[in-house]
Amino acid sequence: MEKPRVGLKDVARLAGVSVKTVSNVVNGYVHVTSATRSRVEAAIKELNYRPNLSARNLRQGRTGIIALAVPELDIPYFAELARLVVTAAGEHGLTVLIDQTGASREREQLVAEGFRAHLIDGLIFSPLALTPEDLAARMDDTPMVLLGERVYDGPADHVVVDNVAAAKEATLHLAATGRRRIAAIGAQDDPAAETSRLRLAGYLEALAEAGMPADDRLVQHVETYHRADGARAMARLLDSGQAPDAVFCFNDLLALGALRTLLERGHAVPGEVALAGFDDIEDGRYATPTITTISPDKQAIARQAVDLLAARMAKGSPAEAREVRVAYELMIRESTGG
Repeated sequence: MEKPRVGLKDVARLAGVSVKTVSNVVNGYVHVTSATRSRVEAAIKELNYRPNLSARNLRQGRTGIIALAVPELDIPYFAELARLVVTAAGEHGLTVLIDQTGASREREQLVAEGFRAHLIDGLIFSPLALTPEDLAARMDDTPMVLLGERVYDGPADHVVVDNVAAAKEATLHLAATGRRRIAAIGAQDDPAAETSRLRLAGYLEALAEAGMPADDRLVQHVETYHRADGARAMARLLDSGQAPDAVFCFNDLLALGALRTLLERGHAVPGEVALAGFDDIEDGRYATPTITTISPDKQAIARQAVDLLAARMAKGSPAEAREVRVAYELMIRESTGG
């Protein structure tokens, strides 16, 4: 026989307080004395009380669900980030619906315009194809937090990593190892490819600071940021007659592809060619050699994004957009001699 569900009244009776006080403790209100809070929490534990989130959300006109929309789940960076967002959302009592846009402008527009707004209370969104004009024209009022550099002045919070500074630091590290022909893999021609543009800018700033001329022949364009693109780009560099002695790849998947080509062609890494990436995905830590990389604080990205979204959902009114800049670290590993 199924046990009757423990309710607020049961907890209140055991703790010797009102139902309203139990509700205040469960909902995290601060205006409860520490002694009262302790009694209520002890009663909750003893009775194994679990809030009825569905009923609470229904009363508040919410679903208790947020969405995370990313370009590709088979890119490890986004898969790792999704796991961390799910964990951070759980701390707020929220469930995460994960969507994949394929970096398609049409798909990203659907997400931004709230085609699933009836299902969710808020959106964490990592767009690649949308332009600033697309985002500024958004009509849906579902709370949204963007991941990536701020590219427009609309009313959405942003969680960002300084891509220019990070790419510059990685490239300067390659220069500091004595390399003089430093290539870049990851440039893209699409005007909406903001990540590519920013990382290329950091690479070029580093060359200028190190007193090395920029050489267009050392900058390789790619369609996507997959291993195969990195492998093909590295092959083009080696076949160009202008082989580099170092390569900065705009993500770790490109670096892993480039590494494969270098080793297949008999080039020692880092002996002949040093290699650095970006994102600090787990695969790079187990490659041979391990990959030097820029490591964004992914846990902080997830936590900040969820916290910003939860705050905006709670206020229920527009506020000035906030930008949170998250730290990164250059992880020096075997591929540059670390």
